Amino acid sequence: MCGFVGVIHQDGTPVQLSDVKHMNKVLTHRGPDDEGYYHDDDVTVGFRRLSIIDLSHGGQPLSHDNQRYWIVFNGEIYNYIELRDELKADGQTFTTDSDTEVILGMYQKYGEKAASKLRGMFAFMLVDTQTHEVYGARDHFGIKPLFYSEADDGNVYLASEKKALLSLLDDRSIDDRALQDYMTYQYVPDPESLTPSMHKLKAGHYFTKKPGEAFKTTQYFNPTFAPQTMTDEDKVARDLADVLRDSVAKHMRADVTVGSFLSGGVDSSIIVALARELSPKIKTFSVGFEREGYNEIDVAKETAERLDVENISEMITPEEFAQAFPRFVYAMDDPLADPAAVPQYFLTRLARKYCKVALTGEGADEFFGGYTIYNEPNSLSMFEHMPRPVNHVLRGVSHMMPTGMKGKSFLERGTTPLEERFVGNAKIFSEAEKSQLLEHYNPDYPYTEVTSGLYGRNAQLDPITRMQDIDMHTWLVGDLLLNADRTSMAASLELRTPFIDKEVFKFARTIPANLRVAHGTTKYILRKAAESFTPDNVLYRRKLGFPVPIRFWLKNELADWADNIINEAQVDDYINKDYVRQLLADHRAGKADNSRKVWTVLTFMVWHQVYIERKYPEVFVDELIATTHNDD
Repeated sequence: MCGFVGVIHQDGTPVQLSDVKHMNKVLTHRGPDDEGYYHDDDVTVGFRRLSIIDLSHGGQPLSHDNQRYWIVFNGEIYNYIELRDELKADGQTFTTDSDTEVILGMYQKYGEKAASKLRGMFAFMLVDTQTHEVYGARDHFGIKPLFYSEADDGNVYLASEKKALLSLLDDRSIDDRALQDYMTYQYVPDPESLTPSMHKLKAGHYFTKKPGEAFKTTQYFNPTFAPQTMTDEDKVARDLADVLRDSVAKHMRADVTVGSFLSGGVDSSIIVALARELSPKIKTFSVGFEREGYNEIDVAKETAERLDVENISEMITPEEFAQAFPRFVYAMDDPLADPAAVPQYFLTRLARKYCKVALTGEGADEFFGGYTIYNEPNSLSMFEHMPRPVNHVLRGVSHMMPTGMKGKSFLERGTTPLEERFVGNAKIFSEAEKSQLLEHYNPDYPYTEVTSGLYGRNAQLDPITRMQDIDMHTWLVGDLLLNADRTSMAASLELRTPFIDKEVFKFARTIPANLRVAHGTTKYILRKAAESFTPDNVLYRRKLGFPVPIRFWLKNELADWADNIINEAQVDDYINKDYVRQLLADHRAGKADNSRKVWTVLTFMVWHQVYIERKYPEVFVDELIATTHNDD
């Protein structure tokens, strides 16, 4: 696990090496063990290393085939041993035992098809010094990030985190459309960022830059669900257990200590249960809050005891939460308003005290149907059989019902097409609310712009599977994987996600909806697959996520903190503060639970203070911001 920066030169004109070193230093947290550089007429690259595999010889930038190819790479390739054997059989030779050199070997053999052959999490760029072509890719599901900017000087700048680009290309403007999306989704959907000149390479895409040609991105992997008819539940469960066991084994390949996160939920419990088969002394880590209903540490400890593994836990106070929040925001690059993301910031720091690699359970909900809202198509099925005029009348009735009245939401959602009512696991502000909140609201840019293309291509699927497909392409990469990468890397910890694996998805995509959401539970077949090795105290427990008591904190412990942010943030050009204050006042008066809406705005305000106002210089490493950069 590492970080890198790179510049693709325009017309063979290199940048100053000091500029690349400056960008690279911003990423020290991603790779505190080592750094390295390579430059020629085509590229200049910098690398930060967190040593995990081939500790002695896996440094980067790394070359292959008598230094014809050079690469910088962030991530892990879990099938690198098998791929290296294949390449050796073809006559290729290797100077290291690292997975990095295998990528170069795959490119030598397969060219632009190389990324599709890899199993793992990755972002990389490489150069062929003979053809002068530059090639890079982001993994199948977007576990690892890659930002790029086509700058005014003609060069293409790339980095593992946007803050490295910002340290050199000082763009403090804000993309109004991206901000509008953020207020809907609580994150900025790929491929955009809040900074209009900087973009994310989309998951499952590679890029190429050939001499005399433009920078080009191409999709190499497009995950789609294809449910099959399955009648033998027991066989499906057994086969799924085998697939998961193989994935966990591959994800535990490392030359350093591997631990695991452990919450009170089924996903992390499954991962730990399988991991302990290979590493009986594996350490597990949990965090919680001192408020009833918001602490799963006791369940995690009970699970750890049943699995006979050690559990290490910490409690987070509201004061610690608020104090760490600017650093969390800085780590994210763009604002992420998922309250559950912040506890993971503490969790990664706890785990890093004991190990260098940790496993986590992200992806199970999207692959196997784990969110409670996936029950909705079943509960609303009655509306599908009503004549259209009746639905129209009922929708009108719902509009006349007072806010909060029982049945209003049910009628609204039942009479609204799936494509309009579901745009992912979170929908924070409505269009009417955004028109009051945002100073530059654009009514001609609807929230469905992000998901319409996905709905267009999955129309033949059942409603539950369509919802999963939306979440897999939006929420998973935009929220969960963003959080997983930035919080772990901020702590110099490698976080691995065994559920998010192309071989696991290859099996999961075929499972029918009636085996995912069934018998009154979500992830039914996943739970059944885990019955033989996972403690029953969590196996059929209701999903809680990572609950954070912001609903109470905004009324009590963090009330002054929230008021100060609203008063001090210099965001009047973007946000109607009076509207935000009214949301908060109504929340505190008990008129409505506006905690998620207020939190989304507060997160943007702190982001603005950190990245635009530069109010918190202490969050930057060695004052590494563009305004203080010099070429010494």
